[in-house]
Amino acid sequence: MSDRGSMLAQPLRMPPAGRVAAYVGLVVLGAVAGLAGALVQAGWFPGGLLLALVGAGGLFVGGARALDTRAGAVAPAAGWMISVILCTAGRPEGDFLFGVGGGSYLFLLGGMALAVICATIGLGRQPGGDGVRLGK
Repeated sequence: MSDRGSMLAQPLRMPPAGRVAAYVGLVVLGAVAGLAGALVQAGWFPGGLLLALVGAGGLFVGGARALDTRAGAVAPAAGWMISVILCTAGRPEGDFLFGVGGGSYLFLLGGMALAVICATIGLGRQPGGDGVRLGK
């Protein structure tokens, strides 16, 4: 059995082209999460808002953990913000995707706060090597 742990617990190791593709994929996932959250948060107000924010936060943290960089959290956050800002823009007919209620503002500000928190908090790296564990 390997002493390094499960392969699923390790960060992704990939060539530079694969890393760029992963960042682009995270931007697209962030945009989809922002659009889905914009629709869900108003539909089921208290639960939908929590679901949208937990989903966005999970995507931000998951991107950071998967790529083992802070940029892994910034990429989906950028996609999320772009899609949410585009959803807040009014159309010429006067239609809006977001309502005027407090839930929309909580979604916007809460999602932005989650993006900043997930992008700035360190990943909490563990030291490597054989002599770092107690009892060895």
